[in-house]
Amino acid sequence: MRSTFPVALVAACAAVVTLGTGPATAAPTATASQGSGWEPAPSAPWDVAAGERCAFPLHGEPIVDEVVRRELPPPAEGVTRSAYKGDLVVRVTNKETGARYDADVSGSALVDAYATGAQFWRVVGPVLVGVGEGSLARGMYVVDGVYTIGISATGAKTVTGPVVATDSICDRIG
Repeated sequence: MRSTFPVALVAACAAVVTLGTGPATAAPTATASQGSGWEPAPSAPWDVAAGERCAFPLHGEPIVDEVVRRELPPPAEGVTRSAYKGDLVVRVTNKETGARYDADVSGSALVDAYATGAQFWRVVGPVLVGVGEGSLARGMYVVDGVYTIGISATGAKTVTGPVVATDSICDRIG
């Protein structure tokens, strides 16, 4: 999965999010209060080829998407910081068998995006994370808890934190 948040991703995060599943281009469904600084941050449907995450091809599509984003002051030059929150349920389907799982990935995230393409996420709650390289084995996961996700400019993902649980979507629908 590419790191193009959100997300799913990100997916993509965040979010609340699908961490890097594709560009956010779906029609907005979230409602942000006027003048609050929060704006809809919809996730687009995505596809992943067999072998990239699971042994079979995947399709993901938000079925509930109330994610909103708020841009925050940058912590340093060349860094953008955004907060994400809201309900997000992504239906992940095994394209070979039709087996599917509705992943509730309604976590909240503070995301720093660097000019190099790297990202650093501070997350509370579940997000959908596709891993090609990183601290988790290749796969698609619902990661939950209180944790951070470092995404290198090449897309490698490192998940760390005091409370982290993972649920393999590949195992659920394989």
